[in-house]
Amino acid sequence: MGIGSEKTVTGWAARDASGVLSPYTYTLRNTGPEDVVIKVLYCGICHTDIHQTKNHLGMSNYPMVPGHEVVGEVVEVGSEVKRFTVGETVGAGCIVGSCRECGPCKSNIEQYCNKRIWSYNDVYTDGNPTQGGFASAMIVDHKFVVKIPAGLAPEQAAPLLCAGVTVYSPLKHFGLAESGLRGGILGLGGVGHMGVKIAKAMGHHVTVISSSDKKRTEAMEHLGADAYLVSGDREAMAGALDSLDYIIDTVPVFHPLEPYLSLLKVHGKLILMGVINQPLQFVSPMVMLGRKTISGSFIGSIEETQEMLEFCEKRGLTSMIEMVKMEGVNEALERLERNDVRYRFVIDVAGSQLDA
Repeated sequence: MGIGSEKTVTGWAARDASGVLSPYTYTLRNTGPEDVVIKVLYCGICHTDIHQTKNHLGMSNYPMVPGHEVVGEVVEVGSEVKRFTVGETVGAGCIVGSCRECGPCKSNIEQYCNKRIWSYNDVYTDGNPTQGGFASAMIVDHKFVVKIPAGLAPEQAAPLLCAGVTVYSPLKHFGLAESGLRGGILGLGGVGHMGVKIAKAMGHHVTVISSSDKKRTEAMEHLGADAYLVSGDREAMAGALDSLDYIIDTVPVFHPLEPYLSLLKVHGKLILMGVINQPLQFVSPMVMLGRKTISGSFIGSIEETQEMLEFCEKRGLTSMIEMVKMEGVNEALERLERNDVRYRFVIDVAGSQLDA
């Protein structure tokens, strides 16, 4: 990869809605003055990668190289890049571009820009498709790159770039970062497990809410949750009425909201985070009789991502990961679809034979 020249890279791409990934060679753009060239070291696997590769949302374009929890080493910087230097460990998340001119962009919440550019399955400003971190390298505008603090292991940092900030951002935005609150985490997947860890680090009493009892030991002993509720246990659910300040709802499939709304105190907040392509349902008194809020939140800003990484370094927080090589990525995606991972797969990209 020569300085300023086009770079040929190999990634693993889906070719159709089967979602099966295989080696794919393509060219990255020339390095612009504001670009950072990243040699990918690790990339987390997110549920969104399944939605996109399998065209669950009906907007997939192929070939598609997924991956938006990218940690790597800077190997080249553009002439106007001052924040990053060659050799640094950096991260890139879900977004690699925005309009820079709208209200959200000017307020540093560029994730809500209507012209945001996704890390993959999108079109960049030069008209070429964006490709993600399941590849040997990426080129990212420096405004969408974060520094990985020295105290965080790079493979541990990968899931924080999506799952970590997805939880951190709404807790901060909705005034839920103070200690002493009582929170609920609905669903114990990649986002949910980081929800427990971050909420506990903020000094909250944390209840994990799940559809079965099978994750109780993990939630209580491994993640440090204070309580565990099985949503189908009517007696336990009734005993928890009006007890929570907030619930972070990470469930990515259709589910009723009413059982969970009843757990919220007056002024309690249900924050939706699962991508669901069917309408959710509730009766209005469940919200009215308690001035409760149903809201949503989407990842976080670059500023919040950097802040969250530093928070995790300071508090000694890590994600629970299972490392895989790229050769095993299809099996990992199948296992993720079955929720058979504790709690985030991370691909050792640099240690994989990408053109296998």
